[in-house]
Amino acid sequence: MDRQPEPAPLLIACALGIERLALRRGTRGDGPVTVLRTGMGPEAAEAAVTRALADPALRDAVVLATGFCAGLAPGMHPGDLVVAEETRDPRGVTRCDGVELLVKELVRAVPGRTVHTGPLTGSDHVVRGHERSDLLATGAIAVDMESAATLHSAVRTGVRPVAAVRVVVDAPEHELVRIGTVRGGISAFRVLRSVLPAFVEWHRSLLLPRR
Repeated sequence: MDRQPEPAPLLIACALGIERLALRRGTRGDGPVTVLRTGMGPEAAEAAVTRALADPALRDAVVLATGFCAGLAPGMHPGDLVVAEETRDPRGVTRCDGVELLVKELVRAVPGRTVHTGPLTGSDHVVRGHERSDLLATGAIAVDMESAATLHSAVRTGVRPVAAVRVVVDAPEHELVRIGTVRGGISAFRVLRSVLPAFVEWHRSLLLPRR
């Protein structure tokens, strides 16, 4: 009997140690999941993801970028979730896969939390003040430093599903100075700690045979 090929693993990329800590606390041993800490900034994310996907064990991996972000739209709050329809940076646009499925699974995993969908834009620095309104005017709903670089690197190295899910840690009416020092940072950490089951179910569903 021919052996069935192993399912493509899930590579979850985040930048910060506190983000990786939250994700590891949410790990339940479900499926072939690797959590990669890339380091901060687009260059670090690009290098780390490219290096990880060169490993034969991860060559065909589904890639999901996650962690914290800055919300751009009025009315966003720390702990809200952002599911990217696409990521943007100076190198172009990367479309995301299974957006509706991710939203459904996140609503199930973190009931009561608001989930926003729309474009997620990249930056090479922390965005504050008037820069938020400038980016909002482009149509983006949130900004972070690694998601766009992560997904760009992932699709550049091979055809694969990609996605980005971020937790709002600050927003126009709730700017933070440092993650984890105020209530908003704690709220975002708790949400990030709860989302891994949704990522695993999204990954599993993507790999199911299509009828």
